[in-house]
Amino acid sequence: MKLLIVDDEKSIRNTLKDILEFEGHEVILASDGVEGFALASANSFDAIFSDIKMPNMDGVEFLDKLTESGIDTAVIMISGHGSIDTAVDCIKKGAFDFIQKPLDLNRILITLKNATDKTSLVKETKILKRKFAKIPEIVGDSPAILHIKEMIDKVAPTDARVLITGSNGTGKELVARWLHEKSDRRDMPFIEVNCAAIPGELIESELFGHEKGAFTSAVKQHKGKFEQADGGTLFLDEIGDMSLAAQAKVLRVLQENKLSRVGSDKDINVRVRVVAATNKNLVDEISKGTFREDLYHRLSVIVINVPPLNQRAGDIPILTRHFIDLICEENGMPQRDIEESALIELSTYKWTGNIRELRNVVERLLILGNKTITLDDVKTYASPVFR
Repeated sequence: MKLLIVDDEKSIRNTLKDILEFEGHEVILASDGVEGFALASANSFDAIFSDIKMPNMDGVEFLDKLTESGIDTAVIMISGHGSIDTAVDCIKKGAFDFIQKPLDLNRILITLKNATDKTSLVKETKILKRKFAKIPEIVGDSPAILHIKEMIDKVAPTDARVLITGSNGTGKELVARWLHEKSDRRDMPFIEVNCAAIPGELIESELFGHEKGAFTSAVKQHKGKFEQADGGTLFLDEIGDMSLAAQAKVLRVLQENKLSRVGSDKDINVRVRVVAATNKNLVDEISKGTFREDLYHRLSVIVINVPPLNQRAGDIPILTRHFIDLICEENGMPQRDIEESALIELSTYKWTGNIRELRNVVERLLILGNKTITLDDVKTYASPVFR
């Protein structure tokens, strides 16, 4: 296990470090809450030991900072000046347990085991929640949507690679998720990578992983997205924004079903179904020299085009009612209705942001409109001028 010790007393830090390393754990040290928080933000720890009384940022402030940042690692507080009130206060603020100095070896190890057991249980629960989370339906009965659903039913059971094309906000990710859900890989990971959101210098490490020491900030071994998706589906979103260097390595994985991490010559075998998506015309990108033609042909065994909302305006009333029900349920709001004339008005607008924009507008109408959304509400809060 990887543990963090935050204490301003060097002797305490070193003593705890010796005890825990003897038990086979990896231990990192920090002298105060500021340094501890920086380390906790940059690393994934199994548990944290923190003193209460420290300069710069004390243990309680450190605990608060972790909570505010959404870091849910189990924190065990330690102090030489503790009291029942102090211990209760720490537990209320989210600490797993409180240990008084001088530290007792058995108490440390038992508390650590209990803390990490709880952390493992929390992680497993999150995984199960993600696994059984309901995937949103593909809503609509236009010919284009019915064709996409038919394509998914035919293609999903195969291992064929799929390229999903379409403008931003049309629902390309949802198509990818249903390709995974209806496949034999549904119980294995579905891993998504937004190629446009990762800096070019980090994309190879993100996709293929790296070894410890491969570059300056590589403080530990990292499994890339291909390895994380082994046995399942890897969704490469906005693949048209991937660098040519990364494209070459992706091509090799698709050809040979193996990869090597950055900083390693060792080959790792992977079995991954790749589904890619783009809002660009990759044929045009090939002619510009920004996308590899051989990779395009590897990815586009099956091409599914998701049309913009303006080309399926008949689905707008269905989508609007769907979003009304969904948003009301998510926010604990009473169910609302919408006038037919309001639906007709929405169907006349040009939705440049596609389904994503329509959902945002429906949410605005629910917040600002009447109990039953009217034509006037739509003209006031959903008009192109307001948007």
